[in-house]
Parts: sequence; C-alpha cells; structure tokens
Amino acid sequence: MPDRMPDRPEYPPPLASAAAIDVQHDVQSDVQSGMRTDVPPLTNAELVQLQIRVIALENVVIALLATASDHQLALARAMAGHIFPRPGFTFHRLTVHAAAEMISLVERAERFRIVPPAS
Repeated sequence: MPDRMPDRPEYPPPLASAAAIDVQHDVQSDVQSGMRTDVPPLTNAELVQLQIRVIALENVVIALLATASDHQLALARAMAGHIFPRPGFTFHRLTVHAAAEMISLVERAERFRIVPPAS
C-alpha cells in the first residue's frame, strides 16, 4: 500500500476491463442521448434489501474510515465538495444530500478513532 494517495485517481482504474469500460461508455451515451431502457420498478422486497445493504455498507465505511489516516479522512471530506453543485450549474437536491452524508460518515467514523497516546 503506498504511503501517499495520488492527488487524482487514475481513470479508468488500471484493473478495469475493456468490457466494463465499453458498458460504461454505452450507458453514458444512452443517458446523454435521452434513450430510456425499459426497467421495471423495484418491488417492495427489493427496496427493503437495498435499504439493508446501504445500512451495512455505511457501517463498513465507518469502520474503515475509523482506521484511516488523517490524509485519507481529508480526501473523503474533499470528495464531498467535488459532488456538491458548483456555481452556475444545476442544483440537484440529492447531490447536496449525498455530499452532506459523506461528511456525516467521516464525522461518525471520528467517534471510533483510536488516537495513540502522545509519547
């Protein structure tokens, strides 16, 4: 594991397969062209499963952030600023909530951090 995180993550990630990149490009093209695919609405059971998975993932992220370095915590906070709407761009309520949730995850993780005693 490198001592220093890169300032900007590599895109696409080096381990991404060509097929995954093609699918991502196709989806982006469909969204940009306004194409819609026929996706059935989620059932109540599927929504409940998604909620359970989100709760589980939140707690895993909190556990991982609790052991993260100060630099990694600062990077997580900075990412929240990257998704927050910039001046002059369309305001998306969900994006604002997502940015606030990212900050909340970092703050919740800080409650579980173990600070080594000063020597």
